[in-house]
Amino acid sequence: MTTCPPSIGRHLSWCLARQIFVGLALLSVVIYSATSMRFRSAQQDMLADKTQVLSEFIRIACLKGEDELLYKLTLFDQLLAGNHLELSRGDGTLMHRDRRMAPFPHSISKDFAGDAPLVAGGQVRGRLEVDVSHDARMLNGLAVTLLLTSLVGAGLSGLAMRWLVRRDLQPLNDLAAQTRAISVKRLDQRLRLDKPALELLPWIEQFNALMDRLERAYAQLEGFNADVAHELRTPLATLIGQTELALSRERSTESLRETLASNLEEMQRMAALVNDMLFLSQADRGAVARRGEPVSLAALAQQVAEFHEATLEDAGLRLQVEGDAMVAVDEPLFKRAVSNLLGNATRFAERGSTVLIRIAPQLPEQVEVVVQNQGAAIEAGALPRLFDRFFRADSSRCCEEQQHHGLGLAIVAAIARMHAGHTVAESDAGVTRVGFTLARAA
Repeated sequence: MTTCPPSIGRHLSWCLARQIFVGLALLSVVIYSATSMRFRSAQQDMLADKTQVLSEFIRIACLKGEDELLYKLTLFDQLLAGNHLELSRGDGTLMHRDRRMAPFPHSISKDFAGDAPLVAGGQVRGRLEVDVSHDARMLNGLAVTLLLTSLVGAGLSGLAMRWLVRRDLQPLNDLAAQTRAISVKRLDQRLRLDKPALELLPWIEQFNALMDRLERAYAQLEGFNADVAHELRTPLATLIGQTELALSRERSTESLRETLASNLEEMQRMAALVNDMLFLSQADRGAVARRGEPVSLAALAQQVAEFHEATLEDAGLRLQVEGDAMVAVDEPLFKRAVSNLLGNATRFAERGSTVLIRIAPQLPEQVEVVVQNQGAAIEAGALPRLFDRFFRADSSRCCEEQQHHGLGLAIVAAIARMHAGHTVAESDAGVTRVGFTLARAA
């Protein structure tokens, strides 16, 4: 059983309708209370006026005796209409009481008294009750009207808010439709709105930036898969061909040994490729360098140079290490990066030139390590891709007889990232500078 997800439109409409109803209800209570107080004040004023008039009337009428008062009360019906009057003598005996069919549903009353020398007890006491049922009916009608107004106002406001929310949320529906249209074959699609709301702009920009990164990553992944397949296909084909040839007929022990040695070489090349790919995969997942104590980078570079001494001599090149810095680095990774750079420079340097390893502080927290060689310049368009996996610039064709699978500079870039640094590549006027930076502290 699936539950319906909450709706922003319904929630906002309900909240607005509830708040408007509460607001109108409070306003209605204030209006009703003020009107009721005004009615009560008017009723009390009216009752006070009537009792004052009656008191004066009784005082004057009693100057001629009790009978004269009772007679004149029969002539005072207009004043007493909608009222109930009771009069008693000063000794407590009843003097007069109006006749009525039923008690008033809503009434107010007031007691009064006046001197009457000719009446027993020397005083006339009265009680006047006034019918205010009409005012009560008006207040009840006002209460019903205010309640209905609050309910209808809240309902209409909620409906209007629902319409406004639907209209204003329509861009979200458009964005959802555009998002559904994006697929693996349409990664170039981006979110667009003719008149985007200010609040939606950051979301649209962030999503489009994410799609840009995803499109590049997907393209790189496809290219990476194709390059890996291409790189593995050649050694696998060689292994299969040599093995089939060895099994096709009887071979001498020496011939089989040569075949196995050749196959071992191809498998070692494949193993190196797989190991490099695994290393790059770990670097992509955020692996960081394991730094030790600060060491001399020039000393580490000199150790790498000694390892490449024979290769440099065969290529007719001289090597020079310039500059130094004491930095805590992952020594094996640093040596591997410098070795890859030095091997790359050795392949493309002009015979008889000098390969320079320069170590120079760039900022208080950065150190730059660059390998410089003289030779054919790299095209400006190829420099940004120099550290891509399996990328080979046109100038690399000079060494097609050597087997290099194209991950050396990509590994340099990964090692730079693991040391919180970045890569450097410049080529101009026959001088090529390729290297990386690293942070002094983790």
